[in-house]
Amino acid sequence: MKRILFSLTALCIAATLFAQNPQRPPQHPQQHQQQPPQGPKTMKAAPQQPNLQAGPNTHKPALKKVYDENIDPLKQIDQAVSQAKREGKFVICQLGGNWCKWCLRFADYISRDREIMRIIDENFVYIHVSYNPKQARSKDKATADKAKKLLKRLNYAGRFGYPVFVVLDGKGRVIHIQESGYLEEGEGYNKEKVLRFFKKWTPAASTQL
Repeated sequence: MKRILFSLTALCIAATLFAQNPQRPPQHPQQHQQQPPQGPKTMKAAPQQPNLQAGPNTHKPALKKVYDENIDPLKQIDQAVSQAKREGKFVICQLGGNWCKWCLRFADYISRDREIMRIIDENFVYIHVSYNPKQARSKDKATADKAKKLLKRLNYAGRFGYPVFVVLDGKGRVIHIQESGYLEEGEGYNKEKVLRFFKKWTPAASTQL
């Protein structure tokens, strides 16, 4: 009887201890780390992919500025005419400015073509004459007067847009004004048309007029 009572007492004590401190299976330390809640809010944005449809012009380097805005354009033209007279050449004034992307685009285009540059070097003194239409409308009288003199010197070539090409002979006379729009093709220029313009206005070609 005593053994039975002892066994019952032991069972009661064991049950009491188990209730106060129940055994739990061991947990891996990583399971205690806070896990992010699941759902659409935890989805990471996909890494941004390059725009493959942007085309080859997306990362084109900036065009070189070829117009010197700090020189007197009238003196620049006179010096070019003197040089052309000595060398038996004509002058081509590319009228425009660094503000004009088509002006810079043409300068970049011809500089990359050896055939075009050969014809220019053999026949012309080629200068970039800086002009901005805003100058002629300037409230500063000196600036406006200077701009108007330049336009008059080049037979008001600006009426054809920019860039515009003015061909001067060895005496400084305007013998041709070439509108650049006729030379364009897409976002650039047509080589055949550009070559035709230069070839038709060389000193040798002018004697056939």
